[in-house]
Amino acid sequence: MSRIGRRPIPVPAEATVTVDGRRVAVKGPRGELAIELPEGIQCRIDGDRVIMERASEIKRTRAFHGMAASLVANMLEGVTRGYQRELELHGVGFRGSMEGRKLTMTVGYSHPVVFNAPDGIEIEVKDSKIMVRGIDKQQVGNVAARIRAYYPPEPYQGKGLRYVDERVRRKAGKTVA
Repeated sequence: MSRIGRRPIPVPAEATVTVDGRRVAVKGPRGELAIELPEGIQCRIDGDRVIMERASEIKRTRAFHGMAASLVANMLEGVTRGYQRELELHGVGFRGSMEGRKLTMTVGYSHPVVFNAPDGIEIEVKDSKIMVRGIDKQQVGNVAARIRAYYPPEPYQGKGLRYVDERVRRKAGKTVA
């Protein structure tokens, strides 16, 4: 049995969970999220805990048990505390600025790169750091990855957009004999 799926998920006092068939909705001070559970996974509320159960021992159902529990736990954390990914701009002349919902970056191209922030995501630029915030963990990670993809860190000079906790392995350049 899945250890993650078997573990009860505590519901914070400021959040509420509603179950309607296979649809699980979570509401908190930061917003509201909902998912459709996979076939064979049930969710029930037991006081201030959410318990995930599976209908059978089929391999597919067992595989989705822990995933569904993780998704509900991530939704609870998102609507109460939220998620954040932080990126750094490394390079001479690399900078970013926010103009409304548009992130404009100068990252070594002949033109500025413009990224439109999707709904539910807040982007903040401070010095050479870009903070991506939101309540949906998957969406925050996806937006941060899309921003990073404009200029991933390169191994020779270390220039580019990188996550704050990311280590870039540096390579030695050419040697002149």
